[in-house]
Amino acid sequence: MNKKVLVFAMISVVTSGFLYGMDETYSLESVTVNANKIEENIQDVPQSITVIDEEVLHEKGIKTVTDAMREVPNMNVSSTANGATISFRGLNTSMFTNNNPVVIYVDGVPYYDRYDFDPSLADVAQIEVLRGPQGTLYGKDAVGAVVNIITKKPSNEWHGNVGAEYGNYNALNTTFNTSGPLIEDKLYAGINGSFKKDDGWITNDYPGMDSDANQKRDRKNSGFLLFKPTERFSGKVTLSDNYTKHYFMNGFVTDSTGILLGLDRDDGNHISSDMPTVERTAVKAQSLNLAYEFDAFKVESTTTHKTLDLEGDFDADFQANNSSDGLKQFNYTEIETWTEELKFSGQNDAFKWVSGVYGDKEKREQGPYGAQVMSGGAVYDANADSTTDSQTQALFGQVMIPFWEKFELTLGGRYQRIKKEIDLVTTQTWGGMAFPDYTFEGEKTWNAFIPKIALSYKVNDALSTYASIAKGYMPGGFNYFATSGGMEENSFDPQTSINYEVGAKYVGENYLLNASVFRMNIEDIHIYKIAGGGMVWLTDNAKKAHSQGIELEGKYFLNQNIELSGALGLIEAKYDDYDAGSRTYDGERIENTPRYTANLGIAYVATAGWYGRVDVNAIGSTSYYDGANSQMIRSDGVITSNAKLGYKYKAWDIYSFITNITDESYISSYQSKTGLAMVGFNDPRRYGVGFRYTF
Repeated sequence: MNKKVLVFAMISVVTSGFLYGMDETYSLESVTVNANKIEENIQDVPQSITVIDEEVLHEKGIKTVTDAMREVPNMNVSSTANGATISFRGLNTSMFTNNNPVVIYVDGVPYYDRYDFDPSLADVAQIEVLRGPQGTLYGKDAVGAVVNIITKKPSNEWHGNVGAEYGNYNALNTTFNTSGPLIEDKLYAGINGSFKKDDGWITNDYPGMDSDANQKRDRKNSGFLLFKPTERFSGKVTLSDNYTKHYFMNGFVTDSTGILLGLDRDDGNHISSDMPTVERTAVKAQSLNLAYEFDAFKVESTTTHKTLDLEGDFDADFQANNSSDGLKQFNYTEIETWTEELKFSGQNDAFKWVSGVYGDKEKREQGPYGAQVMSGGAVYDANADSTTDSQTQALFGQVMIPFWEKFELTLGGRYQRIKKEIDLVTTQTWGGMAFPDYTFEGEKTWNAFIPKIALSYKVNDALSTYASIAKGYMPGGFNYFATSGGMEENSFDPQTSINYEVGAKYVGENYLLNASVFRMNIEDIHIYKIAGGGMVWLTDNAKKAHSQGIELEGKYFLNQNIELSGALGLIEAKYDDYDAGSRTYDGERIENTPRYTANLGIAYVATAGWYGRVDVNAIGSTSYYDGANSQMIRSDGVITSNAKLGYKYKAWDIYSFITNITDESYISSYQSKTGLAMVGFNDPRRYGVGFRYTF
């Protein structure tokens, strides 16, 4: 079938349900957010914020945080063989700190590591994506944005839902959540969980290997107890236990010529890999939140403890029938993290304020970490075992001062001290012959002040404007795979940025529109480059870069049931001073940053009867770093579309869905070294049916 015909056919199927919906009025209401760590109307917060509530998550089929991030202008997500990586406004994942430029918080519990970037959405009330540097209130890693996840609050009646979906590629997704009182008004409990399995779209034809090459298994469970002995005091204990098992990658290997033209996802439908490639990640987290409301202010303590256990084994070259058969790469990592934040907040007729102290302690034990490769007719085996200890102490504060009736001034700052120590031992053998061990011990301390200033002007009840200047900060670190050199060669400096933003927010009777313009000047930007004769990857600093762009978001109700929504991000992100040693990249586009992102949706919303929606998503051309040839290469942009049609009857919601309707193929990640390149692709067309029961 012609692709255009198929798209219009799906639109017709969905819009045909419009005739049968219930006559329910939908209107825009004020949205409350916690961006400044106190509850405020979104119109009063001087920054760009994307809000996605529980119903939109369900309607759009958003099941993961990375799915939600694709709704945000200028945010690009890639799932590679090395965890989830994020690009936002030209800022990329810092590979040897493992930190993404976007930090996730779930009721105050941080998720920032690229191997620990997928908390459960089974119990979500609202997701707030705070765009731009958020380090003043949210800490050292929030250099690009914060995804603030607010879970549901229990009531004096038990409520919840249970759901399941089944689709092609034997994909199964089940979720459940419930919460309610154990003692009315005093003690509440809740539990939620999800399980997902997917056989993947790649077949491994190598004899004796599992044919479902890129299959996935994903289990998440969480529970809480909320104790409220008085109106002023509350205590909440939350426990979570997440486990994932992901095989291979969503792509394939190719030669390292650096030519993307002609590569297609269909080329990877069948692969031949002789060694299992699997990452097993177990994350356990516990948090304790204590809060007491005095007459003039509120004091709140959030303590978290988290452990991550990663076991990764990979085919050395992700293919078979060559000299590397039987060889592998490996990454085994254990991380333990403690965090504590003591926060004070209050508001009166004169001003609103937040202040507090923060500390964290992380121990990362990595090893075995290395690879086996064929070199000169013999096997070269390298393994790096390292222990990295990190500590952070910080003081932060922010005040919001209204004046002249329609103005509000925000002044904030965070002073922090970060200390990191590494103890690394690398062993190497070639043809069974051992080389002398390489050892490296390093220690660095960074002190930083992270300020923010913003001015908002409320033109009227519908329109507010703002301008802000904020500093972004991502700490430095150590390369934890090294075979030579000292401190200068095996460490990198913090990345800093100054972000200028001007924006406006308008909420009318039946539509809203948010617009922002930003400029970011970046220094010592973290880059991930190839060295060691084209074989070793390391993190380094490029001296200067910049990004600038426009972001638009809007929603419009054509009538009481039909809703239009959309978002657009345009960006120019380039290096200004980047000497990689082999060549300079001055004036070239920052890798992994699309020229634009866009989405447009039309939905028929209803609380009963038929409902449906069609969404169109676009991503612009994107540059990737080609380490094998010391160059930037560019992939084409693409437009995809999704649709959903459902029927609600009392507590039941039964629906069907299809994603990537026209089965478009585009490159989502690329990485190369001498002789080998890995190219990632988006998913092919997926379809299925599902239900949700709410009680």
